[in-house]
Amino acid sequence: MRKFLIIFILSFVFFFFFISWITPCYKNGLFEVEQGQGLCQIAENLKKQGFIQMEFPFYSYVLLKGKSQNLKSGVYLFTAYDTFLSIAEKIISDEAIKMKITIIEGWKIIDIGGYLEDKGIVSRAKHFYGLGSELRNKDFSLDFVFLEDVNIKGVMGLEGFLFPDTYEINPGMGITKIVEKMLNNFDKKLTLEIRQEIEKQNKTIFDIVTMASLIEKEVKTKQDKELVSGILWKRLEINMPLQVDCELKTYENLGLPIGPICNPGLKSIIAAIEPKHSEYLYYLSTPEGETIFSKTLEEHNIAKAKYLK
Repeated sequence: MRKFLIIFILSFVFFFFFISWITPCYKNGLFEVEQGQGLCQIAENLKKQGFIQMEFPFYSYVLLKGKSQNLKSGVYLFTAYDTFLSIAEKIISDEAIKMKITIIEGWKIIDIGGYLEDKGIVSRAKHFYGLGSELRNKDFSLDFVFLEDVNIKGVMGLEGFLFPDTYEINPGMGITKIVEKMLNNFDKKLTLEIRQEIEKQNKTIFDIVTMASLIEKEVKTKQDKELVSGILWKRLEINMPLQVDCELKTYENLGLPIGPICNPGLKSIIAAIEPKHSEYLYYLSTPEGETIFSKTLEEHNIAKAKYLK
């Protein structure tokens, strides 16, 4: 009799779990797993929002699979046909909703912040200039060596290093992770050969990125970038103000600006490292986008009178 009772109880428990795990949730909707949430909190939230009827079958399944440390943050889409099993598997397998964002070459941090705000990824209260709760005390130089020479602290010290590219993210990953993706991308693009060449020139990565940011804002084509790079480095060598239109402070002050003025693309970075030497010392951009190069100030003034009426 006792043996029969044990078999009956075990059978009932098995049947209970089996039915629980295969029963659909009968609800469509989005569910967010926030960064740092544990198994119990996730199970509790799933129940509160009506995606599961009981917490125990959900977290018991996750524990039995040994995946309690593999629950991924993000925004998940569940359908009425999802069960305890499929809901758990989606979170374990990181089937969060993915979206693509494109950071344009030459954007400033404020442009990136506005773009992410428009996409609904950050709120105005968490704009790049007001991300304090998540980024203000974050020192990315501990993880990214190329930031060690940055002489600007805080979020603005990231200007120039948020690499322009297309990124796949999930809306719930948090701004810190998005920034880390951009910095990781910059780290990969800056190959060992590039770093060695910068060191060979007795320059810092920060110097190169600062120069590249000016080049990015000044001209568009690869050839123009190389020529403008040669002109700007030459002006620095002869102790002449850079006189770059995109950064008015360089009209009066000698040397590079205090830091990058935007986030340059790889072509501008390479141009800053590999300037094309020429006899030119001046240049201007026409309203049509053509770049006119001049050897002397007199030639430059003539070009201004002709093209910038």
